[in-house]
Amino acid sequence: MAIVQEISELLQAGRAPKVKKLVQQALDEGVAPQDILENGLLNGMGIIGEKFRNNEVFVPEVLVAARAMNRGIEVLRPYLITAGVEDKGTVIIGTVAGDMHDIGKNLVKMMMEGKGLKVIDLGVDVPVDKFLDAARENDAKIICCSALLTTTMQEMGEVTKAVAASDLNGAVKVMVGGAPITANFAESIGATYTEDAATAADVALELCAAS
Repeated sequence: MAIVQEISELLQAGRAPKVKKLVQQALDEGVAPQDILENGLLNGMGIIGEKFRNNEVFVPEVLVAARAMNRGIEVLRPYLITAGVEDKGTVIIGTVAGDMHDIGKNLVKMMMEGKGLKVIDLGVDVPVDKFLDAARENDAKIICCSALLTTTMQEMGEVTKAVAASDLNGAVKVMVGGAPITANFAESIGATYTEDAATAADVALELCAAS
């Protein structure tokens, strides 16, 4: 449908007010909420994610596109609930204890939301127990830990140990990321690593679908 395609294109251009207006117009015209979500909003954000992965767009473009997506979802959410459309999975995200950096975390959150995942953002300087408590309270499938400092990387290992020793063992996966993080480090602590935010969103979607 042309209006859904236009929503996708306006989202990619970061035209938040127009996206909001057009989502409402589509609803008024009887377009199914699921169609608007999947083929309009998520489609547009998926294209931005792919372009970001290929270095065709950069963080500012992702930010404005994500803002446009969120404005559209604000309008759409009550209709999705009424239609019984469920989230594709819940992810807990935060920057580990001792670390106050959040730019990378925020980017991963936007990419994951762009895949239709529900993301609970715990912010920065998050202690181990808070990650686990939030996963339990929200029936999350994934805990995502971010770190920018080499001195705080080890906190990620504390999270994976705590998950393994808890009732969440086997039910919740841990994903890690940040400038100092490598695939080898992630493997050494029993976590999943991806090299960029767009890939992290793809992997998170796969993990939620498989659980």
